[in-house]
Amino acid sequence: MNRKPYPTDLSDEQWQLLASMIPPPNQVGRKREVDLREVCNALCYLNRAGCQWRMLPMEFPPWQTVYYYFRRWRDDEWFITLNDGLRREVRRQAGRETEPSAAIIDSQSVKTDEQADSRGFDAGKKIKGRKRHILVDTLGLLLIVVVLTAEIQDRDGAKILFSKIKEQMPRLFLVWADGGYRGKLIEWVSKNCLWLLEIIKRNDDVKGFVILPRRWVVERTFSWLNRNRRLSKDYERKSESSEAWIYFSMSILMLKCLTV
Repeated sequence: MNRKPYPTDLSDEQWQLLASMIPPPNQVGRKREVDLREVCNALCYLNRAGCQWRMLPMEFPPWQTVYYYFRRWRDDEWFITLNDGLRREVRRQAGRETEPSAAIIDSQSVKTDEQADSRGFDAGKKIKGRKRHILVDTLGLLLIVVVLTAEIQDRDGAKILFSKIKEQMPRLFLVWADGGYRGKLIEWVSKNCLWLLEIIKRNDDVKGFVILPRRWVVERTFSWLNRNRRLSKDYERKSESSEAWIYFSMSILMLKCLTV
């Protein structure tokens, strides 16, 4: 790397761990010439700074090259694979089983810009855009994210999320949620996923800010993600790209935890 480093650059230890998980090059076609470490550094910069693709600093590979790898890894679901692998390693180092037995679900509505190919209006939050539905383990590590239009209710979004992940979580049996998930969803989760959905409600008699058991974990995860300006608003045309950036953001956070 013959340039002045950026604060977002991967360290040698982080790159060594990440490089072992990058898909190998194709066996046919032109030989890969680009430095993938610089591609990943560019993605880290874009994620943290929140700039447009075409405003990527000249020290990095051409933005078209960086975008090519982002799109390819997104379509191959490599960002999901990366997140899953790093999460298991973080849990292992924390003395936990690699797969969780309990999780927390929540959603976050964010605005989109005019290029988004799908968006809706969240009447409760008064936000026109998309809604991020995430499920995290008790450490706050991301299990799955589903980005939908903002008008979709939490309960309906939870059904979509649970349907996608129920076959991948053999040990999961308990999910905590807030009051927005109460009602018929509890029975649906018990019947279709064989899990217990436990609603954690706020005590109306308590005034002011109160940390609620378990629910603060997923709120902390949202705060971790929101440190990245790319996620301060949904700037992506496709919801698949929005999900990819969230998985990538969490992966970089876990890389830092594993290389401290």
